[in-house]
Amino acid sequence: MKRIGLLSDTHSHFDERYVKYLSSCDEIWHAGDIGDISVIDRLRDIAPVKVVYGNIDNHIARAEFPEHQKFTMEGVTVWMTHIGGRPYVYDYRIREKLTKNPPQLFICGHTHICKVQMDKRLNMLYMNPGAAGIYGIHKVRTLLRFTLDKGTIKDLEVIELGKRA
Repeated sequence: MKRIGLLSDTHSHFDERYVKYLSSCDEIWHAGDIGDISVIDRLRDIAPVKVVYGNIDNHIARAEFPEHQKFTMEGVTVWMTHIGGRPYVYDYRIREKLTKNPPQLFICGHTHICKVQMDKRLNMLYMNPGAAGIYGIHKVRTLLRFTLDKGTIKDLEVIELGKRA
């Protein structure tokens, strides 16, 4: 059993409340648009991290982190990327690969909109944690926590960090 903290779109912002909400997690996953790499360094002080770079990330982040992470954890297949689209309207760059071999859990960021939805056509859970940073179009900063256990995804929590500005 693994407890996961999921965030995205920090855009160089580190909120001290990340420590409060993520310290109970076995791993922290960041779905891109990190901004300053020091955000990841601080997250690593809390728990091990898995990271993908986003469209605003510079050459330093792109050299350290991949565009896509595909892995299996606790029997759950996962694909994490930054720009993924939304259920039934996936980004054209990944659509074909995603529909041919969908994971159980598809994670992306980019939209700054927190959304969790089952894609019944692909039998895949879609998660976008919204934006945890203070830059962007979102009104409320969010992150997600959930548990992976024996092939299941459970105990999902949406954590609101307050208004963007």
